[in-house]
Amino acid sequence: MKIQATDKTTLTWTGDTLAVGLFVGGVTVTGELAQLDEQLFGTIKELIAETEFDGKAGNNVVTRVAGDAPVRKIMLVGLGEAEDFKLDSVRLAAAAIARLAKSQRSKTLAVSLPIFDNNPALTAQAIAEGVTLALYQDRRFKSEPEETPLKLETVELLELGDQKAAIAKAEQICDGVILAKELVGAPANSVTSVTLANLAQELASDYNLEVEILEKEDCEKLGMGAYLGVAQASDIPPKFIHLTYKPQGTPRRKLAIVGKGITFDSGGLNLKTGGSGIETMKMDMGGAGATFGAAKAIAQIKPDVEVHFISAATENMISGHALHPGDILTASNGKTIEVNNTDAEGRLTLADALVFTEKLSVDAIVDLATLTGACVIALGDEIGGLWSTDDLLAEQLKTASELGGEKIWQMPLEEKYFEGLKSQIADMKNVGPRQAGSITAALFLKQYVNETPWAHLDIAGTAMIDKESGVNNAGATGFPVRTLVNWVCS
Repeated sequence: MKIQATDKTTLTWTGDTLAVGLFVGGVTVTGELAQLDEQLFGTIKELIAETEFDGKAGNNVVTRVAGDAPVRKIMLVGLGEAEDFKLDSVRLAAAAIARLAKSQRSKTLAVSLPIFDNNPALTAQAIAEGVTLALYQDRRFKSEPEETPLKLETVELLELGDQKAAIAKAEQICDGVILAKELVGAPANSVTSVTLANLAQELASDYNLEVEILEKEDCEKLGMGAYLGVAQASDIPPKFIHLTYKPQGTPRRKLAIVGKGITFDSGGLNLKTGGSGIETMKMDMGGAGATFGAAKAIAQIKPDVEVHFISAATENMISGHALHPGDILTASNGKTIEVNNTDAEGRLTLADALVFTEKLSVDAIVDLATLTGACVIALGDEIGGLWSTDDLLAEQLKTASELGGEKIWQMPLEEKYFEGLKSQIADMKNVGPRQAGSITAALFLKQYVNETPWAHLDIAGTAMIDKESGVNNAGATGFPVRTLVNWVCS
């Protein structure tokens, strides 16, 4: 499928399916829409009347055009209220158009949507992202071909001029999102710490990145007792992965992205039981998946920023070597941790990863993790949680998330709540009381970053969804690759 922008209009384009976006209150057939309706023998007026199309978001209709018209089908897509129009409105409308065009088995498609903020390039990028991601289906593990295969060959974005660079950037970002989707969506017998390390080496080879893989012995020398404590029950060796993108010349800034890489989480000896979601725990490396997805996108976009991509990858399993509830671990910064719940393992691996990362002397660190059920309870599956020690960094991430159409909400780092993590026999416990569980988890991580501006993203609810939502189909979402890329490139 090829996506391209053009100067053609709704009146001059010819082909299979023409999609036109309309606001609430803008469904009156006047002006250019009336001229188009005349070319289509009154089909638009008839379609609006028969379907009671009102322009509300999600109200999308399509019909065949009779006679010798320049297009075979006309599609009307609701954009909602004009005053609520955002860049993500463009992306979501494009996704709806793409899905409907697929169901109609269209071969050629034209998209006519309003230009956001007088910025044709940004508009073209959002449309290309929406179309590409909405049409993505993960069928790697299916034995039968898709019942309704994609027929779409070309998508033309009308009245946007030449936007090759913007569309290319969209495709690069989508490459990263799709990699994250495929990593998170794959089962734990397909994606392990070893396969993640191999992937990192492939990315380094394909995109001229630097790669460092620390083996168990290397991590022992660095004193990564928290990470290795989680890893000790698995038959698969831990792999501490460090990818680096460096631009030509002096970088404008140096950043780090740290992703939780638990490729399967059994809960350890605090075993997850039926009904706890254990069957979904292949997605507990959602942070690592998005980290490597961002790496793939950024390596292609080539911003003037140095970026380090880090994940302490392992499984959390049970065996005769398993971590016991009550054990005390020593992290690589010397802090001791009483493990009162082996199912709070991600924060243990992130602790050593954050200590390692701060030694790189970067300007800011963002970690991301499917960390707490408490965040899911607080924010659901549409919004990620954000905690930060730095107001500027938090604002940068919020701006990047709005641009990417991935919602995040800043939560408080309430220092008083750290009292719940204090241990009588160690520096801290790995789990506090049930209340404010996502906040105490963030406070735990905060102990492993001393001076560098730091932010934590809890993506437990957003990494995977049960049903189609926005540009994503059911399954892994690739959240928050778009946010991370926008942040790095800002």
